[in-house]
Amino acid sequence: MSVPLMGVLLLLSVAMAGAGIATVVLLLRNPPLRLPTFCAALVPVCASSAAAVYCYGWFSVTMGGPFPELCEDLNAAGAALAGMKQEYWPLRSACVYADGSTVEYVSMSINVLVCVLTSLAVVLTAAAGLGRRWYRRTPPAGAGRAVTHRPGAVS
Repeated sequence: MSVPLMGVLLLLSVAMAGAGIATVVLLLRNPPLRLPTFCAALVPVCASSAAAVYCYGWFSVTMGGPFPELCEDLNAAGAALAGMKQEYWPLRSACVYADGSTVEYVSMSINVLVCVLTSLAVVLTAAAGLGRRWYRRTPPAGAGRAVTHRPGAVS
């Protein structure tokens, strides 16, 4: 992917995460809130946060090389740094030395955070769908009873 495209994706995912958080806050301030609605509102927050974290990691690999460590100029055997090899999923960089040895750096924090947020988005989507189906089958509270209100009566 190109750098401008990933930059646009990063900006869009950060904006979408912010809008999703604002939506969740507004939903929490205006009860009653049904659980499927709350789960459905959290899905874009988790998904866009996962995209933003991945884009951040992609930029770290593309622009700065391995993260958080840097390649040494010489390895333990004294061989000079010949180059760097980069992979984008999982986000990893490898320092390749002149004697053929490599030292690989994998950012577990970025990869774990992306996987956890994506999994959470999938679970919340399933919970919202199943909860919505369950709420549709459940009769509303008080269904089947006639409730009469008399003026001046306290209920």
